[in-house]
Amino acid sequence: MAQRKLECEVAGKIMRIEAAVGARVEAEDSILIVESMKMEIPLCAPVAGTVSGIHVAEGDEVAEGQHAVTLDT
Repeated sequence: MAQRKLECEVAGKIMRIEAAVGARVEAEDSILIVESMKMEIPLCAPVAGTVSGIHVAEGDEVAEGQHAVTLDT
């Protein structure tokens, strides 16, 4: 099983985590939402898989390119 590291596309604040560790997601499913400049930007699964790690919490400030989620594919 391969792992994919998903990175935040923008700097901002984690508004909401929408998938828990262990959840099965399909391609394009939203895993978490980052608020940046009053916009909500979803971090979506690029492929189907299982969320094996969430490395941020709601309310955390994140940087562009920060590793936020690990997905087992």
